[in-house]
Amino acid sequence: MIMLVEGNPREKPLRSYDLFIGGKDVPGDGWVYTTSASSLLEDVFTSISLKRALEKDPDDEASQHRYVVGRCGVATNEHIDEALQAAADAVREWAAVPLTRRMRLGELFRQQLITHQEEFLELLVAESHPVTLARWELSCLHQVYGPESLDWYAQRMHTEFQHGGNRRLIVRRQPDGVVCFNPPQNAAGPSAALAVLPLMAGNAVVVRAPRSIPLSTMYLCRELVAPVLEELGAPPGVLNVICSNPKQTMDRWVESPLVNDIFFIGGSEEGFKLQERCIANGKKPILELAGNDSIVIWKDADLDAATEAILECFYGSGQICMVPNCVVVHPEIADQLIAKIKEQIVDVRPGYPHEEGVLLTPVRRAEKFFALQRQAIDNGATLVTGGGRMEIDGTPSETGVFLQPTVLRVDGLNTARELEMVKHETFFPLLPVIVPAVAGDTELLDAFIDYVNTNDYGLRNSLWAGSDEVIDQFVLRIVNGGLLKVNDSHIGFLPYLPSHGGTGLTGGVFGEANYPMLKTSHVQGVSVATGIRPRQAVFGA
Repeated sequence: MIMLVEGNPREKPLRSYDLFIGGKDVPGDGWVYTTSASSLLEDVFTSISLKRALEKDPDDEASQHRYVVGRCGVATNEHIDEALQAAADAVREWAAVPLTRRMRLGELFRQQLITHQEEFLELLVAESHPVTLARWELSCLHQVYGPESLDWYAQRMHTEFQHGGNRRLIVRRQPDGVVCFNPPQNAAGPSAALAVLPLMAGNAVVVRAPRSIPLSTMYLCRELVAPVLEELGAPPGVLNVICSNPKQTMDRWVESPLVNDIFFIGGSEEGFKLQERCIANGKKPILELAGNDSIVIWKDADLDAATEAILECFYGSGQICMVPNCVVVHPEIADQLIAKIKEQIVDVRPGYPHEEGVLLTPVRRAEKFFALQRQAIDNGATLVTGGGRMEIDGTPSETGVFLQPTVLRVDGLNTARELEMVKHETFFPLLPVIVPAVAGDTELLDAFIDYVNTNDYGLRNSLWAGSDEVIDQFVLRIVNGGLLKVNDSHIGFLPYLPSHGGTGLTGGVFGEANYPMLKTSHVQGVSVATGIRPRQAVFGA
């Protein structure tokens, strides 16, 4: 719930959330505080000092400062275990609720998102999401919980057939049980919203709000999801939300006999280690890991539109898993495309997160950004634009907290993955444009398709082309990734299609397009017969 800290002169109350366990607000062991992202740009020393002062003494007058946005209670081991037990106690009753009623959760949650959109956006901005990108993040949820997608989910959760006049056959998905959900730090609140889908499948859920940035996750679960569950008559404990340390929580989730699935969003190395532990402990790992997406530009592509899609690489300073990470371009139009990128890149600018049109976010630890460039240039890449730091107004500066959108030209497709910035996700505003050697179109098309299919990662892939033959070949032959988009925004969201998920280092051993309602359930067949003689059913007439 929201509390107004006594003596606080702010216009709006300080948001204060306890843990949410078994349908109740449960006091944590101390607090973690959220200060606004703008404060880190205006006065980083004051912002950090406020957090430290408040974590030592919650009654400190620092709570009255305008930079302080909210606080969340911190979970102990006992709280983590209590949340798991509450979920286990609730899951059987919730799983028995008819699917049609559980599907209503998606409709009602979408209405909550619409009603509270400005409030949610305000919190995301406070957590350093530029408002323009925060709206894009919410557009994902509007599609995921839109009527087309919900209808598609319902069809896949339960389908019936009549067979032979005396059998009713059912192919359905049943819930896995207790699902633990770990959203990422860079998009905690919007990612936590995906936990509604496992709830719709009939699971009970425990969500971990990241200790470093928990506020939007706690708000979403406590203020938007919990009231809808109560309205639907869900048992207490079907949703539990804790703010806790990641290792402490993962260890207890993996070892608990109460847990069925662990839905983890994070880095590939950490995710693959978790996958091994989950399997060893009888848990289903559902992994949403790093992306290293490619955009292929054929010689007859609409270059103006393609350039717009390519510039999505720099959104959020590249710290979004589903933005494109490299471009592979037909050599006949490479110079023309690079010129357009250099011309339009000026529109990708830094600023305060509340300012409209801002697309870059601060990057404070950038040593690797410069190391990746040095390695590429030492091996023959050419710097096209950017390469350094800048201030909030875009002025180049060695001490700026923003990184310039940076483009490097890489000649040669076969050796491109020898460069670290091509082989792996960088999470920086750093774009390699790969230009293959001149060859015949058939040879180039085969090389482009092979390049995409041999990517160790597999989140999203894009093609820009005018030729129907080239498009058809890509659609037919691309097997890598959870989503292929042709002549479209790389990061835009659509009904029916997955918002997340992929193959290889993106999704783990069981990786594919990630539909969370399906991933946290399992297929079951049912036959309901009347007037059947078993021996005849086995051996026939």
